[in-house]
Amino acid sequence: MAEFNFRKWDTILGWLAFGIALITYILTVEPTMSFWDCGEYISTAAKLEVGHPPGAPLFQMLGAFFSLFAPGDEYVALMVNLTSVFSSAFTILFLFWSSTMVLRKVVGNYTELSADNQKMILGSSLVGALTFTFSDSFWFNAVEAEVYAMATLFIALLFWLGLKWEQNMDAEKGNRWLLLISLVIGLSYG
Repeated sequence: MAEFNFRKWDTILGWLAFGIALITYILTVEPTMSFWDCGEYISTAAKLEVGHPPGAPLFQMLGAFFSLFAPGDEYVALMVNLTSVFSSAFTILFLFWSSTMVLRKVVGNYTELSADNQKMILGSSLVGALTFTFSDSFWFNAVEAEVYAMATLFIALLFWLGLKWEQNMDAEKGNRWLLLISLVIGLSYG
């Protein structure tokens, strides 16, 4: 596998893991509301109200955006639940990409790796991402309107951004990654 092919397969398999997670979570999403805080998050997101402290303004704004696509009032809960579905699917995407980046560093630079090592990195990253996709706790939080799915998205995104910055820190404009990391950290508080 040449360098170009590894990058191509890295992208393809990352989006494949995203697609598998997204389809799985859409098929199993809670159509109404679950127990605990889910009902509060759904109602505060749909009406852009303030939830209990410390609140989750970004989750509520994204939930309000998703609720705009509800064909009727009875589908608002489903649409807000889809906020967690998409957050969790994107978590799997960034988990896969982070895994391939870390394994390349552990095994060696991907330009120097054999085709078998590159396939091993891609395969093990896909297995790891899909294992996390179907883990009980993550799946449970992926299909209901809770802030945990978005929190794991920010963790996965920040880890991936940190790895991207580490790859590009010596580049002329490599510190731009730090600015993006700072922005994402600021958004993650909400």
